Amino acid sequence: MVSNFIDEGPTNIILDLSKIDFVDSSGLGALVQLVKKAQTAGGSLQIVTNPRVTQTVKLVRLEKFLSLQPSVDEALEYVKKR
Repeated sequence: MVSNFIDEGPTNIILDLSKIDFVDSSGLGALVQLVKKAQTAGGSLQIVTNPRVTQTVKLVRLEKFLSLQPSVDEALEYVKKR
């Protein structure tokens, strides 16, 4: 479970959802909770998405809160800069 990784470290986590076709409100709620938990631990949660997931996140206006990245490489670069 991703939550356990946040508890045990490392504080910066990349979650690759690029192969996910659909995310519903429960999934979005879980992502919000994980981001909050990572931030509380002093880290971040970078979420790699595809256009469909990104569109869903934008529909509910969470794109500024959830740190969406188009690829794992870009997520790694973001984490390195922190």
